[in-house]
Amino acid sequence: MTKGGAGQGTVFLGMPFRWLGPGAIMVLAGAYGIFWSLARPAGEPVLGHVGQLFGGESVLLYSIALVLVSTLPHVEPVFGGIDHAAIWHRRAAMTATILLLPHMELAANPEATSLGKTLAVVAISGLAALVVWAVLPRWRTILPAPVRGLVRTLLRTRPVRLAARLLGGYERWRGFHRLTGLFLAAGFLHGLLDASAFEAVPALRWSYVAIGGTGLGFYAYRELLARHFLPHHDYQVAAVQPVAPDLVEVALRPLGRPLVFKPGQFAMVYLETADGWQRHPFSISGLALEGGISITVKALGDHTARLPDVVQPGMPAVVGGPYGRFDRHRGTAHQVWIAGGVGITPFLSWLRSLDGELHDDVHFFVTSAGPSPFADEVSAIARNQPRLTVHAVDTEADGRLTPEAVLAAVGTEPRELSVFMGGPDAMLRQFRKAFRGAGVRRANIHREYFQWR
Repeated sequence: MTKGGAGQGTVFLGMPFRWLGPGAIMVLAGAYGIFWSLARPAGEPVLGHVGQLFGGESVLLYSIALVLVSTLPHVEPVFGGIDHAAIWHRRAAMTATILLLPHMELAANPEATSLGKTLAVVAISGLAALVVWAVLPRWRTILPAPVRGLVRTLLRTRPVRLAARLLGGYERWRGFHRLTGLFLAAGFLHGLLDASAFEAVPALRWSYVAIGGTGLGFYAYRELLARHFLPHHDYQVAAVQPVAPDLVEVALRPLGRPLVFKPGQFAMVYLETADGWQRHPFSISGLALEGGISITVKALGDHTARLPDVVQPGMPAVVGGPYGRFDRHRGTAHQVWIAGGVGITPFLSWLRSLDGELHDDVHFFVTSAGPSPFADEVSAIARNQPRLTVHAVDTEADGRLTPEAVLAAVGTEPRELSVFMGGPDAMLRQFRKAFRGAGVRRANIHREYFQWR
């Protein structure tokens, strides 16, 4: 498949990978809702049946969420990368939790069993806690701007700070998150025990069993079997090189068979630090000495904030993967690369792996608060790449980069452009919306989600 000037090749390659999975979720949810509506037993109250429908949809979406984080190799290409699958996992779980509210209000069954009621309480409490805990670190992107100041004030109060210490950080959340399947199992059994529609319409019962059983089966696979099938590679920290006050490059040396990856991919890295083992997805910024790999670590949140201080040469590491479908070869002949802050990492991997000249016209926008620590390296590479134009934007001196400034600097018809972006979520959402409004094809806008867990 060759790349057409207007992006025909990218439409063919990108659309199925990025939209087949999300489209399938919507079709399944819609079809299941229609099936429940058509199968309402005679005499079943409408509101009560609607309430049970919401419960069934919730089980369906939670089952889909478990499939998306099962780490099965076939899931990633359907969603265009494990990072995109993780985003849809979160969306499915949040939607499923919201559907539990009308389910609780409408699906009251006077003949409900005491065991079923207990299981319902366990399921709803656990699943709601998981979702709330997951979105708390992203409260700035959820709440409207006028109330954020009030929330910041509340976060500084003693009770809230005490609660934050009790909840702990990423590792404690991750351990609790592994209970998702058990909470789903409780809700699933509650439905089997108390759903009145199942007695009259066996097809509803067996479809429910198939959906819930599938989700729980994938959960069991991930918790009990996945570790035996997924490739993991033993590494050792070879060097730790500070590149900015809160940014370090960590070189990992293989102790056995090295990881084989494509530039732009990321890996799940387990590091044994002075604070114990820590796990996080890191973009691979390039090859290191002795056949190793290099990752760039920035203090982004509670999990990575102390890594620059506690990672030392000689410490062991385990690398799983590679993952991701962030690939410049899926772009058109005219490309825009936008890197905000540590979002430059996959682009560094692309540049450091170049063997010969670029065959596409590329405008690379590097934006950072202050001079980019990689500016000299990127400029040196660009001097040997006549088709690569670098635009360094220091937001402290030049102001923020805007989509309008990008399009004006490139000067290419938007429908002929492919855009690749990495950086803060709020920035990339703004840029994506502006590029779509300017005429850039949806299938030609690619981004890496590196702030997911």
